[in-house]
This record gives sequence, structure tokens and C-alpha cells, in this order.
Amino acid sequence: MARQARALATRQTVLRAAAEVFDERGYAGATMAEILDRAGVTKGALYFHFPSKEDLALAVIEGQGAWLATLRPASDSPMQTVIDIGHAFAHALLDDPLLRGSIRLTIEHGTFTQPQIGAYQGWTDAARELLERAREAGELRPGVRPAAAAGVITGAVTGIQLSSQVMTDRKDLVQRMADLWALLLPGLVEPRTLARLNTFDFDRGRGVSDDGRAAQIR
Repeated sequence: MARQARALATRQTVLRAAAEVFDERGYAGATMAEILDRAGVTKGALYFHFPSKEDLALAVIEGQGAWLATLRPASDSPMQTVIDIGHAFAHALLDDPLLRGSIRLTIEHGTFTQPQIGAYQGWTDAARELLERAREAGELRPGVRPAAAAGVITGAVTGIQLSSQVMTDRKDLVQRMADLWALLLPGLVEPRTLARLNTFDFDRGRGVSDDGRAAQIR
């Protein structure tokens, strides 16, 4: 068990180091030598877990799904949960190098042997499921199709985070996220639902929680 725990810790150390380097250099600019130096592990340990740079990059990309799976909704409203996940994502991109590296690799999916669409699909599926629940709860406007709306939302979030990164190093990402919801929601939800949704940024520890504890929306 101790050996297994050490192996898991080593793997996470390598993943974090790789994500930092991928975030800084991109896939093409990153080297296994720099990742090895950043991780501070032996060459044998690195290649035991990840035989190639592409294997390592794909494991970093999978971190998006793992991050999304940790979130726990704090609201009974499916639409509020969609909004809260967007804000949580914006904050995580500021604080979490593993998620940042994963996002950069996802954008550069064309550099891999096989195009990587799984991460995009995972976000779209999660949004669609919540929007289907929102429709069942009577929150959506008549005629809004959850699948189409999910595609628009995930595409818009991808775009604003990328433009925010280029223009301000994501310093304005949280505000951009609030602006996005303020613009999209009137066309998505019923007026009575819109009146009770919080589209603004929230304090840390509020909105969705990544540790299972209850969280409150102000």
C-alpha cells in the first residue's frame, strides 16, 4: 500500500509539472527534459508512468473531466448550476496549473496523432444534461433545445477564456464570464427564472463546491 501511495504521488507530481510546462510552452515547445527537471523525479519514474510526451499530454487533458467530476451543485436550480460551473471554471483557470495546462492542450488538439475531442464533448455533455434538467424544471424558454444551447455555451466559454488569456493573461476572465451570462440568459430562460438567477461572480467557497461541502449563493 505504501508503494502504491508513493507511485500515485509521483504520478501526480509529474502531471502537475507537465501541466505547468505545457501551459507555458505549449505542446510543441515542451520537452520531456524540462518536465523531468520541473517534477524533480527520476527519468525512470517519469517514463514508467508516461512512456511518451503524447501519453503525458493526454493524461493532463483528462484532468478536465476529473475536475468537473469533483464539483457539487449548491443550488436546486439546474440553470444556476450551469452558471456556477462557469464561474468556478474561471477561478480555477486563475489558480490551478493542471487545469490551465489541460485547456491549452485541448486548444492545440491538432498537434496530436489523433485529434482530441473528448474534453470538448465532456463539457458539452455536462451542459446538455443540466439544460435538459432545466427544461424539465420549466426554467428554459419554449423552443430552446438543450443540445444546441449546450454547444453555444461551451463554444462561448472557450472563446472568452482564450481571448481573455491573450489580451489580459485572464485577469478579466471572471468579469467576462459574468458578462457572458448576462447576455446569454435572457434568450435561454423564462423571465421568472431569470429574476432569481445570480449571474455575477461569487466569493471563493460559494457557488459549486469541489469538496462536497454545502455552498451558498449570495
